[in-house]
Amino acid sequence: MAVEYREEPCKSAVNRVTGMMFGWSLNPYMGCAHRCTFCYVRGFERRADRPSDDRYGRSVRIKTNIAQVLAEELRRPAWKSEHIAIGTATDPYQPAEGRYRLTRACLEVLVRRHNPASIITRSPMVIRDLDLLKQAARRGGMNVSISIPTLDRRVWKLTEPGTAPPHQRLKAIRALNEAGVRAGVAMAPILPGLSDSPAQLAEVVRAARDAGAPLLWCKVLHLTPGTREHFMENLARDWPELVPRYEDLYTGTGYLPQSDTEGTTALVEALRIRYGVEDRRMVRLEEGKIEQGVLL
Repeated sequence: MAVEYREEPCKSAVNRVTGMMFGWSLNPYMGCAHRCTFCYVRGFERRADRPSDDRYGRSVRIKTNIAQVLAEELRRPAWKSEHIAIGTATDPYQPAEGRYRLTRACLEVLVRRHNPASIITRSPMVIRDLDLLKQAARRGGMNVSISIPTLDRRVWKLTEPGTAPPHQRLKAIRALNEAGVRAGVAMAPILPGLSDSPAQLAEVVRAARDAGAPLLWCKVLHLTPGTREHFMENLARDWPELVPRYEDLYTGTGYLPQSDTEGTTALVEALRIRYGVEDRRMVRLEEGKIEQGVLL
């Protein structure tokens, strides 16, 4: 698929976030060439009167000056070195990053300012910046979450068409944790009827454990307007037998009630405990000077 890259400067780098576990977000790009059928950002695009269908991901905005703007914002007296989440609205390590290196440039700023941050991505390209991630972990604090909702090859290829294979992401998790950078697995989103069977969930949890992931969390799919239409169109093409079930599940706001998700989340937690997903790093870098798991 041909992607148009639009080089456009930005006026601000960090954005205030409410109702989340973090207060600020940073996205070096707008639009995402990964083209996941379930991407919740499609809902934001629809509300902004931008394409949320197959056209989403065909045009990516490159915020060419974002590292410079970030440096200016972090130098302001009012800035209190609050946690910044990177990649909340578009993957910071999508293919454009290989050329433009804006995420890396922003990491350099964060390291210089000793500012805590976290990254969420579906790309193994994150290990390219291992040198900076190690510095960030030592100085301000850095956590990485790599999304691996399933190891089912067909489900992955049809729902995440522009992403690297899950097993490549697991290799990245191992490399990060062996270097001391805390990198966990985000099983998100889990798709009802497609990736939520006990055997499928156990496969991911075991793989996360084997890759040395110190933590793991999950979230079941939600389908808000914009995302719903695109996802359902692809579901009808690839798994038409599941369309009635999804139409019954996803009504109203597009968020499943807790009664429909707690079984999956409880099972993932039980599997996490069963397979021993916990922090087993020999080297830890987040809290000051730490070597071989011993705080000095």
